[in-house]
Amino acid sequence: MASTAPLTVCFLGGGQMCEALLGGLLAQGTTEGKLVTVSEPVEARRAYLETKFGVNTTADNSAAVKAAGANGVVVLAVKPQVAAAALTGLTLGAESPLFLSIMAGVTLQKLADMGLARVARTMPNTPALVGLGAAGFVLGAGALPTDGDTVNRIMSAVGVCEKVSDEKLLDAVTGVSGSGPAYVYMMIEAMSDGGVKNGLPRDVAMKLAAQTVLGSAKMVLEGGKHPAVLKNAVESPGGTTIAGTSALESAGFRSAV
Repeated sequence: MASTAPLTVCFLGGGQMCEALLGGLLAQGTTEGKLVTVSEPVEARRAYLETKFGVNTTADNSAAVKAAGANGVVVLAVKPQVAAAALTGLTLGAESPLFLSIMAGVTLQKLADMGLARVARTMPNTPALVGLGAAGFVLGAGALPTDGDTVNRIMSAVGVCEKVSDEKLLDAVTGVSGSGPAYVYMMIEAMSDGGVKNGLPRDVAMKLAAQTVLGSAKMVLEGGKHPAVLKNAVESPGGTTIAGTSALESAGFRSAV
């Protein structure tokens, strides 16, 4: 049975995704402020995180990792191009904490080349910033059997999280949920433009389009019905919806996505 005790967590990098994860982890009781250490080079940012979340901060990556301990988690939230520098000088004993990388494009092999053995890699997306993220993750060869549950606890604090069996599948995760928000934003924009074209004020059209996407997604996630079934339920014979979906199919909507 997976442990529910508060986790000791260290963040290397105190940017937006760190802030999003912190907010979710603390709100859900996955960790506590006194158990969190954020290593961040910018003094003003450290002060902000201390004040907002009541966490410990430092500019010393080695000290932060040491604070995590063997039973803790180190979230690698730095930019990929500075990852090697951020990990330089770390002293990792036989009992290493779990390193969880949220860095785009940094493979498990690259992380191993940086000296990390017990590691997992995940791909969060930007809706994690509002607690509605979607992430996939994969464990490295040196990860412990319980590390998957730990990654789930952390990433589920800001949305949903799914384990994939092969690192290559993270490319598909990137295509679906990593890049997906951009596709959805384009659809919301296009729908609201259509509303404006037909006389709606811009703010009204935007609100209706965004809420329609939100509600439709909720029905897919909670209703247990395939999207095709839900779509067919909206399409009345000879009606405006079937005319609209037919036009989208003719324009190559499905194949374009």
